[in-house]
Formats: sequence, structure tokens, C-alpha cells
Amino acid sequence: MIESRILVVDDEPLNLEILLEFLSGETALAPHTAEDGESAWTLLQNPANEYGAILLDRMMPGLDGIGLLKRIKGDPRLAGIPVIMQTAANSASQIREGLEAGAYYYLTKPYSQEDLLAILHAALTDAEARDTLRRQLHQHISSLHFLKQAEFSIHTVDEAGKLASFIAQACPEPDTAVIGISELLVNGIEHGNLGLTYAEKARLKREDTWQAEIERRSALPENINKEVLVSFQRLPDSIHLRVIDQGKGFDWRKFLEIDPQRAFDPNGRGIALARILSFTSIEYEGCGNIAVATISRAKLASTTKQL
Repeated sequence: MIESRILVVDDEPLNLEILLEFLSGETALAPHTAEDGESAWTLLQNPANEYGAILLDRMMPGLDGIGLLKRIKGDPRLAGIPVIMQTAANSASQIREGLEAGAYYYLTKPYSQEDLLAILHAALTDAEARDTLRRQLHQHISSLHFLKQAEFSIHTVDEAGKLASFIAQACPEPDTAVIGISELLVNGIEHGNLGLTYAEKARLKREDTWQAEIERRSALPENINKEVLVSFQRLPDSIHLRVIDQGKGFDWRKFLEIDPQRAFDPNGRGIALARILSFTSIEYEGCGNIAVATISRAKLASTTKQL
């Protein structure tokens, strides 16, 4: 099994000791430690150190967690590393500040080993999925930027990833677009057609049984023929993506923003990230089973963000 290096940053030696103990049974993880922000930044600047995730304490003397986070997200080589912010305060304003700076995963001290591993595994899985999507981009022809209109039908999460990589090649910023497109397609499969609720996914993610449950539900007679319909349209000043699933819909309004109350869950941030990073807007029609995403000319010209 390939090891994933984890950088643990905390100015309290006892906290570092506890975290290392929590991670000691995870043979696929190789934790490195730093006792302050500047030491962590030095480690991150070394090209030989490639980290799969960063577990970052918010309150530290000198360069604190938010300051280090901003440096990380401002460096194209490091910006894609998921950062899990540790905080002793469950303050909505502080959490929102961290989310806006790029910390999409949170842990409130004190937390259990189970909570730590659930969030850490979720962050690593999400990052791996993004890397896979980006690698798949290079398997498609670059002439797709001539595509004006197309319709597709998919049935599985695997097909959703492949189609997202394909469609993203028709967008001016494929590396950014692929993340949002994949999120909408996967949501249509798992939450729409397969009826997986937010709470169920959170539990399955914590139990590391999400993939098995998706496969089980996909094979059920009532789901096996369900499809997600996807349409792509290019206009002179924008690109439009329409995703229709066969589910009962959901209350989509509360998922368009990253809610600080959900920042501690291993799921639930995908739609908001898709809107922020990939699209100018995301709107829902009907009962919420129809998603319409738009990339405007202004968005196409200004998209320089990296995950």
C-alpha cells in the first residue's frame, strides 16, 4: 500500500504526541510534524516533501494557522493539498474565515480518534478523486473546445467521472471545470437516483463503507435502469450544463454555501465548492432534481483558482 505523507502542525508538544498516537495504527499514513507555522512552511517549500493532507492548528504564535493556510493556497504547487483546520473554538465567524481561506475540513478540539480519521480519510479520498479526474482529462482530445451542443446519459459513479473529464475538455479551464462537473454528476447518481441522504453518506463515510453501499444500491432492481441525463450547450458568452436525475429532489438552497455547521462533516461541501471554483452560478429546478450550471465569459476569463 502506498503511504500518504501527512503534515501535522501544532505548537503544543502534547497535542502532537496525541495526534501521532491517533495515527499510529494507520499503516498507510506517514505523519511528519512541525511545531510552528514557519517550520511547517519550510517543510512545505522542500520539493522532496509531497504531502497528501495537512492537519493544521489554528492558534499558534508567530505565523498562525490562517496565515500559513493563505500561503499554502497562494502557492500553485501546494494549493491542491487538503487542509484540515483544528480549532478550540466552535465560532461560526472563525470557521467561515477558515473556509474562505481554503480550509474545507474542520475538527474542534478535543476530538476523538474516530472523528480525526473520518475527516482525514474523507480529505484524502476527495483529493485522490480530484487527481484521478485531472489525469483522465489528458485521455480526451483537445478539439472538444469546438463542441457547441451535446447530450449524454450515465448510470454509475464511474461513468460520472469519465463523462466529467470528457465534458471538461470542452471548457477553457478543464482542470477547474472537471471538479464542479463531476460533483453535479455524482450527486445525480448517489443522492438522486440511489436516494442516499446527507446523513447516510456522512455515516457511511465515517464507517468507510460508502463505496460498498453505492455498489449495493446500484445493483437493486429499482435502480439498475435509472439514468442521469446531461446536456451541454455553448453560447457566445457562456457555457451551460444541465443535469437531470430521477430522484425525489432535495433542499438544495442550504448547500449552495459552505455552512460552518457542516464544516466538521466528512461530506456536504461539494456543491458549494463547485459553485465557487467551477461555475458562475448553479441553479436548481423542479423538486431539486434538475441542476443548471453556468460558466460565464467573465468566469472563463478570470478563473485562476486552484484546489
